[in-house]
Amino acid sequence: MAGPGGVTRRTGLRTALAAAVAVPLLATVRASAARRAPERTAAPPPLEVMSYNLRFASPTRPHSWPERRPVMRELLRRAAPHVIGTQEGQGPQLADVESDLGPHYDWLGTGRDGGEDESAAVFYDRRRLVPVGHGDFWLSDTPGRAGSNTWGGAHPRMVTWVRFHDRAAGGRPFCVLNTHLDNGSAYARARAAALIADRVPGLAGSAPLVVTGDFNAIAHESPAHATLLGAGLVDTWDAARSRGPAYGTWHGWGAPAPGGDRIDWILATPDVTVLRAWVDLSADGGQWPSDHFPVCASLRLPAAPE
Repeated sequence: MAGPGGVTRRTGLRTALAAAVAVPLLATVRASAARRAPERTAAPPPLEVMSYNLRFASPTRPHSWPERRPVMRELLRRAAPHVIGTQEGQGPQLADVESDLGPHYDWLGTGRDGGEDESAAVFYDRRRLVPVGHGDFWLSDTPGRAGSNTWGGAHPRMVTWVRFHDRAAGGRPFCVLNTHLDNGSAYARARAAALIADRVPGLAGSAPLVVTGDFNAIAHESPAHATLLGAGLVDTWDAARSRGPAYGTWHGWGAPAPGGDRIDWILATPDVTVLRAWVDLSADGGQWPSDHFPVCASLRLPAAPE
């Protein structure tokens, strides 16, 4: 849907204010009931998070979007994440993904040119999550200017962030930040990571924060990774209580590379418990849904402060 100035943006916040008001009221009722009859409250179910470079919607065979879309539809429906931080998705392609996920999903984001170009859109399951704030900024010296690119990157790069209330955790707030760092310039990636690290405290405040992205940089072998961990974030792959086999997360339409470079990451603040992390290798008849594998993490947010 086109917003002011042609910006591509879903309308998930149209009803968010009413939902956000309802969540605290529900929490108040529950708190009152607890005073009358104290009982042990079960922990909320895990929050399932995915980071996925969708690969832009090329019409060229092999690996055209029409060829890949049914395979991606099956992968996403089976995984059913609560949050998907996507990269490279274009306006019509994002509409296809929304349709394929089903009626319970919505998304927020805009193209890196401020319109329908490649984006860092965030999809979310409306049955569980209520967006209560969101925004975008560009990874440049002029972060408020759509399409800006001042560090010599091959393309403009950006961040989309969303603040959510988690219905399954009594309205627990948390923040998701999604990005795609430059593929051509190590300097641009380092500057981008520093800008993101600088923005994290203001976006998250005291709430938990989850970062998803294609960083075009190898975990533990790049300044970008070191900068973000130095800002207090943890790599969910490292922090997971259990994890699947390690694979390179970009395969370029080739076979999975065991122990290969992990350039797609899910990071989080240290108060988030990482139950499991894995790489999804789903394909169908030799057709990959993207040239990246989605990376996944099953998370438990900390209890909301009383």
